[in-house]
Amino acid sequence: MISMKSVSHRKGIVLAGGSGTRLYPGTLAVSKQLMPIYDKPMIYYPISVLMLSRIREILIISTPQDTPLFKRLLGDGSDFGVQFSYAVQSRPEGLAQAFLIGSDFLDGSEVALILGDNLFYGHDFVRIVESAAEKRQGATIFGYQVSNPNAYGVVEFSEEGRVLSIEEKPDHPKSSYAVPGLYFYDGKVTTYARKIRPSARGELEITDLNKIYLERGELRLELLGRGTAWLDTGTHKSLLDAAQFVHVIEERQGLKMACLEGIGFENGWISTETLERRIHFLGNTGYASYLKRYLG
Repeated sequence: MISMKSVSHRKGIVLAGGSGTRLYPGTLAVSKQLMPIYDKPMIYYPISVLMLSRIREILIISTPQDTPLFKRLLGDGSDFGVQFSYAVQSRPEGLAQAFLIGSDFLDGSEVALILGDNLFYGHDFVRIVESAAEKRQGATIFGYQVSNPNAYGVVEFSEEGRVLSIEEKPDHPKSSYAVPGLYFYDGKVTTYARKIRPSARGELEITDLNKIYLERGELRLELLGRGTAWLDTGTHKSLLDAAQFVHVIEERQGLKMACLEGIGFENGWISTETLERRIHFLGNTGYASYLKRYLG
């Protein structure tokens, strides 16, 4: 058994709400975050990012109808060496609403928020998120170069990497760097989130929350370079692209992305007995066969 690795003081939130209208009719009966990306549910991928950041206390926020399904899929987290809590988002009213819904869960702690339909992969990515998770003050956002920045929140920054401005889906972007759906905040985030007022589209914008940190000189930017992949799986095409990407990586390397049991075992968070029990539960599947590798 690998020795216990340090655990982050930070808590995590996965925002897996919304109606998934862009994926109709496939999401008429089920949350898009429960749909498979190649060989595992979509939500495994953002959860894996939090676990790789050494975060063990995780809140899943979803709709009233989908929350019971996430509970059925993930349970209390003991199969993976983490602790899951659940909260309901009755109506999607912006990403920053997650901190109001999760205020009791956070109880003043630092937090990492990740969107349930975002997938990240890269050699240096784990090092970058571990570093962000260790910071106790301020906020950290990420920048990723895209060909269509006007479809995202856009960050403008100086040559030294200092954030100059953030805009939400601007008509005339000031840079080609989008802000992916992964954010690290200190314990003041709930207080700041309560100060935000709904935007013109009636949402509590995460960009407005980031602007508060920017105005206070407490916003850091980490650029995700060419060696990191970021996929937003909100459309049929991007869903297919993500599945093909995962398939190619896993087939080429022989390693599974977002294998929660494997991450938990490598971090020393679950025992050999727990892993064996999970393998037996998963039965005659390729996923179970892969987990047997951890047993030597």
